[in-house]
Amino acid sequence: MTQDDLLARAQAWLAEDPDSETREELAELIQAGATDELAARFAGTLQFGTAGLRGELGAGPMRMNRSVVIRAAAGLAAYLKAKGETGGLVVIGYDARYKSADFARDTAAVMTGAGLRAAVLPRPLPTPVLAYAIRHLGAVAGVEVTASHNPPRDNGYKVYLGDGSQIVPPADAEIAAEIDAVRSLDDVPRPETGWETLGDEVLDAYLARTDAVLTPGSPRSVRTVYTAMHGVGKDVLTAAFARAGFPPPALVAEQAEPDPAFPTVAFPNPEEPGAMDLAFEAARAVDPDIVIANDPDADRCAVAVPDPTVQGGWRMLRGDEVGALLAAHLVHKGARGVFAESIVSSSLLGRIAEAAGVGHEETLTGFKWIARVDGLRYGYEEALGYCVDPEGVRDKDGITAALLVAELASALKEQDRTLTDLLDDLAVAHGLHATDQLSVRVEDLSIIANAMSALRSRPPVQLAGLTVTTAEDLTKGTESLPPTDGLRYYLEGDYKARVIVRPSGTEPKLKCYLEVVVPVADASELTTARAKGAEILAAIKRDLSEAAGL
Repeated sequence: MTQDDLLARAQAWLAEDPDSETREELAELIQAGATDELAARFAGTLQFGTAGLRGELGAGPMRMNRSVVIRAAAGLAAYLKAKGETGGLVVIGYDARYKSADFARDTAAVMTGAGLRAAVLPRPLPTPVLAYAIRHLGAVAGVEVTASHNPPRDNGYKVYLGDGSQIVPPADAEIAAEIDAVRSLDDVPRPETGWETLGDEVLDAYLARTDAVLTPGSPRSVRTVYTAMHGVGKDVLTAAFARAGFPPPALVAEQAEPDPAFPTVAFPNPEEPGAMDLAFEAARAVDPDIVIANDPDADRCAVAVPDPTVQGGWRMLRGDEVGALLAAHLVHKGARGVFAESIVSSSLLGRIAEAAGVGHEETLTGFKWIARVDGLRYGYEEALGYCVDPEGVRDKDGITAALLVAELASALKEQDRTLTDLLDDLAVAHGLHATDQLSVRVEDLSIIANAMSALRSRPPVQLAGLTVTTAEDLTKGTESLPPTDGLRYYLEGDYKARVIVRPSGTEPKLKCYLEVVVPVADASELTTARAKGAEILAAIKRDLSEAAGL
């Protein structure tokens, strides 16, 4: 693109931008002759995929802004009408990030102008409430404006269809084609009124549904510290706990209320280093049984437990550990159906399911796939996502997961036991499944492409002294999985291990998921087994980094 072409594109975008803030931002860039910055913003368009849209806020087609959202909404409306859904209801939810309410309102206006009906949730609410509302209201689609746990300057646009699940191929490509067909915002009718702003009835129905995950009369005594991580989870989670009869959680006050600046954390994700520091500080003051955290849109749930062996006395459980605990609890409650997980999650779930005589299935990464498993009873993903009530919410739900964790911790407490004790039982029964992750955040996306290329052209033959017995390029698909950009290795030697490498679908990260299984004869071997597992995982990390050129 020549400089003249670049300036012409920027001027054309500026002329139809409906947002005074991004208009001013873009005008200043044009006036300053900021060619490199303009080139970055006009190098293409944000790609609409199975995660919808997600990106940094700002002016231009490579940023999240009202112009991009209006085009996305128009594309979705055209897709729905092409499927015969004219007059159908689209329900819209949003979180408390910068511009979320604007993007929700623009979406409602576009849907109304296109001849669809639109209903917007009454205020910023957890993503699971929107996922529930789609089926509860009989909508043909849903939109959630959220960037989940991304940095403060990001926002996103997540699309669900009428089954209450996130879109998967080919719907994503078909919607993207309709978005590309939008030539000018002047072609998109956007009335000032005509949509409905919902009251609290949908939220009340969602909260009533949360009761379904608990066993009537089960123990409800666990004491918790809770952080909403500056997101929208606090009011809904505390209401759900109150309905269920749990003691009110002690709140991490500094993170309790929605704040799009996320002032106390570098990244508003419970998995990120330092994100749980204030929660652990509160726990040391209050001495609860467990700590629970939601991410900013409350579709994920993190759990921490007392651990005198670590600095500060509290340890975050891995998503795989919580996934196994919830599975064991559901088995104990008599749950039947299919237990599903993504391929990057621990193989321990398969062992638990097999021992319980329930179905087990692996899917590609993301709840858009897990939610579609036939006969699903429980689904989880190692990134702190749990679907414990698929009949209510066909997506991950950090509120109902928190309730189920609290019920389990209460039941164990009555037996003078803890979540850690149950993890020990599972390790003795099925082997210690030690997991870790090598996650590399990059500024330059070519680093990820080069690492994947290096592993494809020179696949490792050995990692941590274990022989790579199977190396799969998942771009070719498998008997049970459609194609995806990823690599999977199975290793054997003194221990069995598995490694999966994939680019993140939502962040500029290369993610490597590691698992080793250490046999355990009895509880006396657990300390040694954990040390051995950690040693092997560290060696796999080192060798894999070298093989990928990281």
